[in-house]
Amino acid sequence: MLDRLLHESLILFGSAVVVLLVAARLRVPPILALLLTGMVIGPTGLGWVAHADEVEAFAEIGVALLLFAIGLELSLARLRELKRIFLVGGGSQTGITLLAAAGIAALLGFAPPNAIFYGCVIALSSTAIVLKLLDERREGDTPHGQVALGILLFQDFLIVPLIVLTPVLAGTVPLSFGDLALRFGGALLLIGLVVLLARKVAPWVLLGLARSGARETFVLGALVACLGMSWLTHALGFSLALGAFLAGLIVSETEYSHQVVADVTPFRDLFASLFFISIGMLVDLDFFVASWPQVVGLAFGILVLKGSIAGGATALSGFPHRTRLLAGVALCQVGEFSFVLMEVGRQNGLLLGGRFQLLLAAAVLTMLATPLLLELASRFGARIPARGIETAADAAQTARSGHVVIVGYGSGGRLVRRALAEAHIDHAALELNADLVRRARADGVDIEFGDATRADLLLHVGVDRARVVVFELSDPVALHLAVRTTRELAPHAEIIVRTRRAEDIEALQALGADKVIAESFETAIEIFTRVLERYHVPRNLIRAQTRVLRGEGYAMLRAPAVGAGVSETVLDVLAAGTTDIYRLEPESPAVGRSLRDLDLRRLAGASVIAVVRDETPFPNPSATLALEAGDCLVLVGSHAELDRAFDALRPPLPPEVQQALSTDDGAMRGL
Repeated sequence: MLDRLLHESLILFGSAVVVLLVAARLRVPPILALLLTGMVIGPTGLGWVAHADEVEAFAEIGVALLLFAIGLELSLARLRELKRIFLVGGGSQTGITLLAAAGIAALLGFAPPNAIFYGCVIALSSTAIVLKLLDERREGDTPHGQVALGILLFQDFLIVPLIVLTPVLAGTVPLSFGDLALRFGGALLLIGLVVLLARKVAPWVLLGLARSGARETFVLGALVACLGMSWLTHALGFSLALGAFLAGLIVSETEYSHQVVADVTPFRDLFASLFFISIGMLVDLDFFVASWPQVVGLAFGILVLKGSIAGGATALSGFPHRTRLLAGVALCQVGEFSFVLMEVGRQNGLLLGGRFQLLLAAAVLTMLATPLLLELASRFGARIPARGIETAADAAQTARSGHVVIVGYGSGGRLVRRALAEAHIDHAALELNADLVRRARADGVDIEFGDATRADLLLHVGVDRARVVVFELSDPVALHLAVRTTRELAPHAEIIVRTRRAEDIEALQALGADKVIAESFETAIEIFTRVLERYHVPRNLIRAQTRVLRGEGYAMLRAPAVGAGVSETVLDVLAAGTTDIYRLEPESPAVGRSLRDLDLRRLAGASVIAVVRDETPFPNPSATLALEAGDCLVLVGSHAELDRAFDALRPPLPPEVQQALSTDDGAMRGL
């Protein structure tokens, strides 16, 4: 048993590595490569892995960890923002797809119970594939990413009633309204439990794990939270993945979520890869070869049906054409939980013989097609002509000029608007999320709903007469299109762009952006600045060096040599002595004493070269000068000497703090 498991694991992972390397060279999406790996090495392929049961068990854990990581990156507040998409988009997409698929099946001659069951199977989309693709493309925060997430969450909550409904359709179990009420009551209880754990229990537990100081304890605690919540939801009749997602939401409400993400990511990627391989192994290649016209035809019909309905559901939530296209394509495949439903249907006689393999093969084919279709849709979306409800913004343009236009009203856009409002600078905002627009207008914000890739909507907020245009968009494709369009409309405006992808800097500058702020590089510069301040590097030198780092689109930070271009002045200052300023507090031991009495030169090695009092400088002060509270001492010396001088000038700690520190120190010595 152990030898077989090790042998098949070696083949499975070794094959996946080889296929992924080839896929990277050919720029094929990793998910597509993993699905193909499963089809090739599976029982009906080369037969290298003949037993798929163990792989499927690990795959379920992979899906749970994937949803756990997604939940970590959200929050309860963020989830509340998706309620309109969840209810309107999810309800309409799932309901219309189910009815349409069932109607088509009935027209083809299937009995009503079988037709309804087929509709249930086809209505579900793949949470694992869609969220993984959006994560790889860095489009999770984009409008179509948020639409997809809201609809997928609705489908995950729908799994339980569909599983309960399947035996009823087959006639093997009578319809029990009490059972349905119990399940939905369990769902409400589960939601209340999540809120309670997120607010009261999770922070206390994770604090205890963090205080242990053992990294293994923290990692295992996160995994226990994920798997424990998965077990609980499974026991209540829900899916494992839904429980893992809720566990991620609980942890996301604490200050330890980023550490948990870092610890869980390697496990998530490993087991999620097993999931995609296991899906490929389910396909019977002999059946596929013999019946490929029917399989391809059914897969094509599912893609068209689901894609068009999902796009329509996105339109009901108030999103424009490009978002409808991308969301529709993202949700056009059959989901992994459909396989669970198909197995229940087969056990109850609703899906027998060749029909099972036909629907299974077509479902996997839709999964295989999704990465390629999403890439094509992203490129085609930029060329969609203006029509429909978006032309409502073609009204008369505002007469304002010299203002600031904020494109994107997420967290960054809201901070920019707040700063502009406090400075009394005229501004307007453009946002694609209808819920954000509605809430912002309720708060008195001058904001318009619309797609920033559209020239007429940019003109509607006066971008052609704006002095500054600030972009805070998460969708990289839309960002590029919007910057190019803005530069064409406003050749003299200053365009400032925030991007998460450092590789987009040169492209955005080529499209017309004046300043591109890369989040990762700005974080590095902030850390660099704090380090220099700790070493008492003068602020004017720090400002000069940060200008060098930001110059030419962070060229120095993007250079292969880490130290290339660092100014010799800063290096010399870091190696030698420097100057710094210390402001005396009223409790400082230096207050009331003369410079001679203080004798910092002897105590610390640093020298006082000037004193500034009430904005009046005293260069080369007299040794008899008595120091006062609020005086600023200009010190010169090495970094170590300045540290010792600061220690001598600081006020003493309160007695109770000194007592606590001495007690802790004695305890440590006793250990």
